[in-house]
Amino acid sequence: MRPKTSDTDKLDKLICLRLSRLEKKLLLKRCRQEGYLTMSDFCRAKLVKRREIRKTEASREFIQATQKLDYELNKIGVNLNQVAKRLNTRPVYQFTQADREVFPQVLLELKRCFHILQKYMDRIEKTD
Repeated sequence: MRPKTSDTDKLDKLICLRLSRLEKKLLLKRCRQEGYLTMSDFCRAKLVKRREIRKTEASREFIQATQKLDYELNKIGVNLNQVAKRLNTRPVYQFTQADREVFPQVLLELKRCFHILQKYMDRIEKTD
C-alpha cells in the first residue's frame, strides 16, 4: 500500500491556462527536450521551484561576431539618431536625394545584422 501524501505535498489545486495550438505544441516540445514526463511537472519546475541557472559557453568566433555586430548596430543607431535630430530640429524638413540613398543602405545593414544574429540564435537553440 502506498504511503499517505502529506497535506503540504498534495497536488490538489488546479490552475487553468489557455494557450493557442502553436503555444501548446511549443510547450510540449520544450517539456520533452528538457526531460519532463508531464506538462504539469514542467510548469511546476518553471513557475514555482527555484530558477535553474544554465551556463552556456560561447566560442571565440561567436564572441567576435557579436562584438562586431554590436559595433555595427551602434553605428546604425548613431546614424538613425542623426537623422531623427535633423528631422526634429527643422520645422519642415524635405528629404534630400542623399537621404533617400542612405535609408535603403541602413535597411540593408539592419537586415544583414538580423540575419547573422538569427544564424547564431539558431545555433544556440540547437545546443540547448
